Amino acid sequence: MYAVIKSGGKQHRVSAGETLKLEKLDGDAGAEVTFDEVLLLSNGDDLTIGTPLVAGATVTGRILEQGKGKKILVSTYKRRKGISRTLGHRQLFTEVEITAISAG
Repeated sequence: MYAVIKSGGKQHRVSAGETLKLEKLDGDAGAEVTFDEVLLLSNGDDLTIGTPLVAGATVTGRILEQGKGKKILVSTYKRRKGISRTLGHRQLFTEVEITAISAG
């Protein structure tokens, strides 16, 4: 059984027992999180596609970690002006383990 959920403006295909990194969610490590925006639900040959969401379907998970990703360096340069600048960015993420998928 798998589902397609929407979180942080992105779509993710998830199944029970899977861990994935999402955009930062509120909550501490060990807290339960529920995803109500389920776009597709599959149980073997039975496929349910939402219009746009599947009514009553939920996906529950447990927060494993709150963290920061690898540093990304961004540099700008303007020739003949003596202007150069380097900036760094680390994206915040939440690592979530999917515990259950409910069709509702």
